[in-house]
Amino acid sequence: MTPTITLAKGDITRESADAIVNAANSSLLGGGGVDGAIHRRGGPAILEECRKLRASQYGKGLPTGQAVATTAGELDARWVIHTVGPVWSSTEDRSELLASCYRESLRVADELGARTVAFPAISTGVYRWPMEDAARIAMETVRSATTAVEEVRFVLFDDRAYEVFARQVG
Repeated sequence: MTPTITLAKGDITRESADAIVNAANSSLLGGGGVDGAIHRRGGPAILEECRKLRASQYGKGLPTGQAVATTAGELDARWVIHTVGPVWSSTEDRSELLASCYRESLRVADELGARTVAFPAISTGVYRWPMEDAARIAMETVRSATTAVEEVRFVLFDDRAYEVFARQVG
């Protein structure tokens, strides 16, 4: 089943969904952008579970393109799915790693039983992935995914990102 794709403009930490995807850094311990916002609004329970993950199976951090879930803490969601996007490179094609973020997040969502998932535009902030290419990869990956997720909502921070993703939705 292909999920319904919707768009929203705003702050992903204000979304109501079964799962909110965090564009995390590999440390899982918070950072800037979406990652910092999710940790701040979600409260200490998210960081506590991330620390446990680091102390167990992710001692060296979460690999790029992979995903793992924690509680959503005080967010209006049941889970946060953390995924580490690739840093954009003009000399190396890392598109498959970016696509893997979306596929792996949906795989984790399926394991959890999540039906609604809110995604940010992964890797488009400090990791400098060009918005047009990121939107194309995100849409192609979600459309081709085999998942029980019913709705994928892309939550875009500003007008430009929203407009770029809207062109991809068609």
